[in-house]
Amino acid sequence: MATTAPKVMGYLPQDTPPFGQMLLLGFQHVLTMFPATVLCALLMHFDVSTVLTITGLGTIVTLIGAKLSMGNYIPLYYGSSFSYIAAVTAVVAVMEPDLAFGAPAKPYTISVVQAGFIFTGFLNIIVGLIIRATGGKEGLDKVLPPVVTGSVACTIGIGLGAAALGMAAGTCCGVDPVATPDITLKWWLAAVLTLLAAFVFSVYLQGKGFIGMLPILLAGIFGYIVSIPLGLVDLAGIFKTSLITVPRITFPTFADPLTATVLVGVGIMCIATIPESTAHLYQISLYVDHLALEQGRPKLGLNRYIGLNLMLDGLDDMVNGLFGSTAGTNYGENNSLMVITRNYSGPVLITAGAIAILLGFIGPLRDLVYSIPTAVSGGLSIYLFGVIGMQGIALMMAEKVDLYDPATLAIGATILIVGIGGNIGFSGGFLPIPLLKGAFPYGWPAIATGAVAGIVMNLILRAFKPPKVRPADVLE
Repeated sequence: MATTAPKVMGYLPQDTPPFGQMLLLGFQHVLTMFPATVLCALLMHFDVSTVLTITGLGTIVTLIGAKLSMGNYIPLYYGSSFSYIAAVTAVVAVMEPDLAFGAPAKPYTISVVQAGFIFTGFLNIIVGLIIRATGGKEGLDKVLPPVVTGSVACTIGIGLGAAALGMAAGTCCGVDPVATPDITLKWWLAAVLTLLAAFVFSVYLQGKGFIGMLPILLAGIFGYIVSIPLGLVDLAGIFKTSLITVPRITFPTFADPLTATVLVGVGIMCIATIPESTAHLYQISLYVDHLALEQGRPKLGLNRYIGLNLMLDGLDDMVNGLFGSTAGTNYGENNSLMVITRNYSGPVLITAGAIAILLGFIGPLRDLVYSIPTAVSGGLSIYLFGVIGMQGIALMMAEKVDLYDPATLAIGATILIVGIGGNIGFSGGFLPIPLLKGAFPYGWPAIATGAVAGIVMNLILRAFKPPKVRPADVLE
């Protein structure tokens, strides 16, 4: 007796699940993006409600943009990117030097930073257009080779190391470790326990289903609970805000003395998110096509749209830059969730964006987020910032960057030393270079300067080809 093979469960980007499923699957996406997006908002001194709302809007805009451009969705969820933290906090620290951790910056400060996010979006779109004209990933590597993008990512992560340790110790928040050793010890204890929890949950919950995708959220909850008996949580501040609040919307300004610094220092950080976004597209394309084959449906080949994908990234950054949220990137966490659940539905992701928008209007949620102790965020940041640096190394390994080549070594070395050394060694991460003081009144942003130096060195190599040396010639 013949039997019919059961239909393979899963949703392709063009599929629309039943309404109830769509709500649950959408909420699961929001849970997945929530920890990193909220932490980014706190670290960069942006209003959490605004960031939740506008990142949700940005996700919806990019999905609709893909649908209108190619007739289908590119299933990616957009949240805040850690790549911009160092550049943004440097600008905020100059404009508001005494701002406490997690406290939202003044609207005008945010509006100055927004100009950089607009420029980031512009650069993403330009790179996307170049890739569409030059042909896929090969075109990207000509503009931004892996030694540049990998070294910049490594610089961003390691350059934030001092900030992570400052939060863990409380020294970023007015705590004097000499005068108040007991308080400082409590901060370190909460930070270390949070870090250990993140390590344990990340390693030992792998393969345990959906809960295995939430190690940072779980570690944050654990650190929060531990911090309560240590006296680091102000429970009185929770539920003071009305149930429904309106997110704080601000618009960019381009007329501040720091504008040029922001455009270069913040805008060029897209160098780190471009290869990340490209990798996410290739990853999700592979799994979408695999599900299509299992269901006996045509493959979509989403990896053909690498240029369009970067242009959509730029569109998302412009949405965030226009309305007062942080620059974003599509999230690998949500990619992993889609692979595990076999759900790549575009309408589900639009639903998730709508849920994130609504969450931004819930006042008690904002109060709860702002009550998270700095020590807990510091413990998480030690892990997360370090991962950014390690991802830069992983990128160079995956792309087989030749670290025995003197040209490659020179590019990577310059980016690392100028970026990391400048970010840690000089006030605010600004290099004291007395040139173009009108554009850079506080100095040149170190990480951006290192990145530009690497790009220029790569262009020199393309214009003037170095001699090719055989391995045997080196040994002789």
